[in-house]
Amino acid sequence: MKDFLQLKKNLKKDVSNLPTIRVSVLGDTSTQFLTQALKGLGYDHGYYFDIQEADFNQIQRQVYDACSELYAHQPEIVILFQSSHKLLEKYNKTALEAHTLLASDELQEIENLYHHLTSKLDTTVIYYNYTEIDDAVFGNYSNKIASSFLFQLRKLNYELMLFVAEKPNVHLVDLSSIQNHVGKTHFFQPKIYINTEMVLSIEVLPRVASKTIDVINSLQGKSKKCLVLDLDNTLWGGVIGDDGIENIQIGHLGIGKAFSKFQHWVKKLKERGVIIAICSKNTDSVAKKPFEEHPDMVLRLPDISVFVANWENKADNIRHIQRILQIGFDSMVFLDDNPFERNMVREHIPQICVPELPDDPADYLEYLYSQHLFETNSFSNEDKERTKQYQISAKRARSQQKFTNEDDFLLSLNMLSKVEPFNEFNAPRVAQLSQRSNQFNLRTVRYTHAEITKLSTSKEHLTFTFTLEDTFGDSGLVCVVILKKENDQTLFIDSWFMSCRVLKRGMECFVLNTIVNSAIKSNFTTIKGEYIPTLKNEIVKDHYQDLGFKKQGEYWVIHLANYPFKDSFVTKKDSL
Repeated sequence: MKDFLQLKKNLKKDVSNLPTIRVSVLGDTSTQFLTQALKGLGYDHGYYFDIQEADFNQIQRQVYDACSELYAHQPEIVILFQSSHKLLEKYNKTALEAHTLLASDELQEIENLYHHLTSKLDTTVIYYNYTEIDDAVFGNYSNKIASSFLFQLRKLNYELMLFVAEKPNVHLVDLSSIQNHVGKTHFFQPKIYINTEMVLSIEVLPRVASKTIDVINSLQGKSKKCLVLDLDNTLWGGVIGDDGIENIQIGHLGIGKAFSKFQHWVKKLKERGVIIAICSKNTDSVAKKPFEEHPDMVLRLPDISVFVANWENKADNIRHIQRILQIGFDSMVFLDDNPFERNMVREHIPQICVPELPDDPADYLEYLYSQHLFETNSFSNEDKERTKQYQISAKRARSQQKFTNEDDFLLSLNMLSKVEPFNEFNAPRVAQLSQRSNQFNLRTVRYTHAEITKLSTSKEHLTFTFTLEDTFGDSGLVCVVILKKENDQTLFIDSWFMSCRVLKRGMECFVLNTIVNSAIKSNFTTIKGEYIPTLKNEIVKDHYQDLGFKKQGEYWVIHLANYPFKDSFVTKKDSL
């Protein structure tokens, strides 16, 4: 990780070609150097942060004054940083009988700030939680007496988690875990605070900026979706082909315990929705044997979406995995104990993340914890089913190889799609898909859950969600279209995004037929689309042209009079 001075050098670099994100930083202590760290690290992540930084201890004025610099800036993201040190000052000035109310009063103020911000702005709030301060007034008894500062601070952090769990457009950055990791003396320096009102040390600023940008990356659809694993000496100790199943190291004794704990971590990632794939130089049947027969294996074959074990080079095998999964290489993480294999994959697939695993397997987990590889901003029931869905995709890909005619293959799938407008049940998945879809995304507009909820009742928009199921299984909600009423005759495609899992299955034609039919019923005569190129969505640059739209200036237009409905192998399951 770069230090603060290295990040500061980025502030002098050209940012004219970087996408801009408007950010406001509001703190009750000095945030000047934090802002610099955010801008510097933002450059490394491909952003220019246009930051409005308020003077310290001006949070309430900025939020509650409609004429403040905050509202003039119209930020997409608001970062709120209220420190434990200011909280302690407030506690010290509070009457003794009110000490037990500190956490509830503070949480109420946080809720007020949040509701006021989100009622006035279409913004996402990032809030920093509270680092621990033990004023040692009660000693260990602080944990038993509700009026102690430590008791109230811990209660506030807990209540804060409960609050943000119910609010999809507010996210916590866990400062407390950073302090736990680096130690209080590295996190906070009293002399600097007394003289400058700065509670974050220069040393810790890059870590805080990194954790903050982890959240922003996930909001921008930059998230890791797949973990690709080597086997020998990565998932277990030893070489299965040489040592045999009875001699590999895994279980509850010695170094085998480290591999078991590592597998438990991978299993939790799978249950959270991360795709797990295997890429091993091995004979397929030998490589699968521990998953099938070893009693101490935590991971089993049903946990693996794609299993590739052969004697080809790993870069080519990872490309094969990527083609099956239809995700970007920059969404993948590759773990391998062998430095040669790691370097070879880095050289041939530079977009993929290849962490430098420690030499000792006992250190794997602590190292991986510190990397924060799999940040997310949502979690749904569909995430739990993701492994099954990608296993189905792999089966579908194998089945397709049996057909010489693509139309015959698509017809054999017996595809059905349920079409619905936005509602309270599908809103979380719609928001999640908008944030994660990068490749098949015509304009790459991101929506929060709150924004989707507003759109569901908007009279100026028509909204569509599409599910897809076939002979092999149910892919769930895979496509979203938002149409905006531009005038009495024209509908503008504000968003059209789709899961890449369903590419090349004729879904695009079915979707267009559906929205055209709806537009005609509502007496519109024209649908207008726009393609805004990004680094990732080049696969849809010809989307409108391929569907019969005509270029008019910067837009693509299709006239609905005599529209020739397209052949599609997808059948509507339910009508709107």
